[in-house]
Amino acid sequence: MSESRRDQVRWLTDAEREAWLAVAGLTVKLPAALDAQLQADAGLSFFEYMVLAVLSEQPDRAMQMSDIAAFASASLSRLSHTATRLEKQGLITRKQMPGHGRRTQATLTDAGMEKVRAVAPHHVMHVRRLLIDGLTTEDLAALARIGNESLRRIEGRDADPC
Repeated sequence: MSESRRDQVRWLTDAEREAWLAVAGLTVKLPAALDAQLQADAGLSFFEYMVLAVLSEQPDRAMQMSDIAAFASASLSRLSHTATRLEKQGLITRKQMPGHGRRTQATLTDAGMEKVRAVAPHHVMHVRRLLIDGLTTEDLAALARIGNESLRRIEGRDADPC
């Protein structure tokens, strides 16, 4: 970075740095803690669970792979590898969708739905213990607002470029 550019940087204040480091730590440690719990309880990664969970919430338990990838912020390649593992376990099926283009639909099987039902209660208890129960109603509202605003900017729905 050039010296003139460095002089234009709005460095973080102490309060901003503290908030940033807390968020950075949370983004690294929370997924790892959830992954460890799911691996121990169900032999699933956090990402595998998220795929199963999003399918379980669909009225027909089916969703286009590209939509699952967008929901999970994952590449289609990563999702495809994960779907192969889940398919081998009998938790999902995949089929080509009719029409133009290469579109694939994933469907949660009955066994997959049973897996979600078995895993979800302890997973939710873990989420509560690690995050939710330590917050006030106001904290939860602020966390949702902050998370949604950050996601809006990350997803490019921010008119103010960096």
